[in-house]
Amino acid sequence: MKNVSVVSFARNIRPLFRDEYINYVKPMNILLDQYTYMSNAANNHQNAKRVYDSLTGKTKPRMPIDRPYWTKDELDLFKNWMNGGYKP
Repeated sequence: MKNVSVVSFARNIRPLFRDEYINYVKPMNILLDQYTYMSNAANNHQNAKRVYDSLTGKTKPRMPIDRPYWTKDELDLFKNWMNGGYKP
């Protein structure tokens, strides 16, 4: 994967979530396509952290349920987005 210096939710992270899966989890109040939800500092960024843990399989069920699972490069990009300060 191309080395990305500043990882952006809109440019790099949001496109990784397929629309079908976004719509599948939305009724569970998991808003994968909404930057304000994914970067919510009021809850110490727990929304993004929970999503990441589900993507890696640390928590179950592993996302996305209907597969394919994210590649290491995609997971690294998400982690870099979090470590880089949850940029829009």
